[in-house]
Amino acid sequence: MAMAQQNLVVCSKCGGVNRLPPSRNASEAKCGKCGTRLFSGHPPDVDAKTFDHQITRSSIPVVVDIWAPWCGPCKMMAPAYEAAAIELEPHVRLIKLNSENEQSVAARLGIRGIPTMILFHGGRELARTSGAMTAGQIVRWVRDRLPTVTA
Repeated sequence: MAMAQQNLVVCSKCGGVNRLPPSRNASEAKCGKCGTRLFSGHPPDVDAKTFDHQITRSSIPVVVDIWAPWCGPCKMMAPAYEAAAIELEPHVRLIKLNSENEQSVAARLGIRGIPTMILFHGGRELARTSGAMTAGQIVRWVRDRLPTVTA
């Protein structure tokens, strides 16, 4: 007997992998390991280990915003990225990666300029774009690349 497809969602706080059945309201889901809400509308700033875990273990698409504290356009885009998270979650996970703190990850990703957003799904990079965007542009960019993401 086939089981319904469950989404695997990685907790950004503890790294626990959570199974969410399609019948469950993912917006209200909490991590089974630490109890933190899995989707808060506030993209967490992750370290290298959490970034790798999110990309490789999550079954939902992941968008990462590579930024730095000294970057003016990055700071300008932060509220728009958060607004996009509110609109795209729980169908897409949005995270942030500080390229200043995680230089090895930024180098591995071949980051040449910031802000840069990269869309991952199934452990693979699907698309990337550089430059500051509005919330509407971010949401449209993600949805254009993931036609199944409607909410």
